[in-house]
Amino acid sequence: MGKETQVEEYTAIVQRAFSDRKRTNILKKAEQLTIVFLLPKVPEFISPNVLTLIGTLGSGLIFLAFVLGAYLTDWYLLLAIVGLIINWLGDSLDGRLAYYRNIPRRWYGFALDIIADWIGIVFIGFGYYIYAKNGTQIVAFAFVALYGWSIIISQLRYKITNEYSIDSGFVGPTELRFIIALILIIEILFHGSITYLAGLITIILFVINTIDSVRLLKLGDLRDKNQD
Repeated sequence: MGKETQVEEYTAIVQRAFSDRKRTNILKKAEQLTIVFLLPKVPEFISPNVLTLIGTLGSGLIFLAFVLGAYLTDWYLLLAIVGLIINWLGDSLDGRLAYYRNIPRRWYGFALDIIADWIGIVFIGFGYYIYAKNGTQIVAFAFVALYGWSIIISQLRYKITNEYSIDSGFVGPTELRFIIALILIIEILFHGSITYLAGLITIILFVINTIDSVRLLKLGDLRDKNQD
């Protein structure tokens, strides 16, 4: 296969698989290349719904890793990194596979994706709640609440602009997974560090959500004025 043919095939897959959303995250190009590579290799018997379930099971594995880490040893937190990878596979490929196979169910898929994301983040937050000690469990609640806030922002942005984006500037779910994985590795090496790092990430999420909320209100105000 010639280079021009490969480029054309890649472009066609990207246009078909990513036609429903705009991505602005730092890892956008690398992530798209990986997804385009994986899509043709997904067995026919695996449907987008099955991938969504696989992604949710990945979040369940993260929950289990926190529980094992709390009662046995921190090294079980490595399972959470595996869970993050599984969660990325399911969450990133489910909708893309539907568009790649030309079987998208836009509104069903949209609703299922949001529900699965929420279930997944609750798994992660509850797992950390069990792992956390000395009154720092509030960070788990804050993380779930802030992530839920970001989900609400993405839905409102879609309603106002008719453009669906799951990223907050250069940071998206994939970058967040990398950050969580890094925090887990540091926790294994330096026990107790997760308390400070998890607190830091919740503060950063709060700042990002606040900025996005202000921008969203400005977009809403602008749309109101344009409709007058």
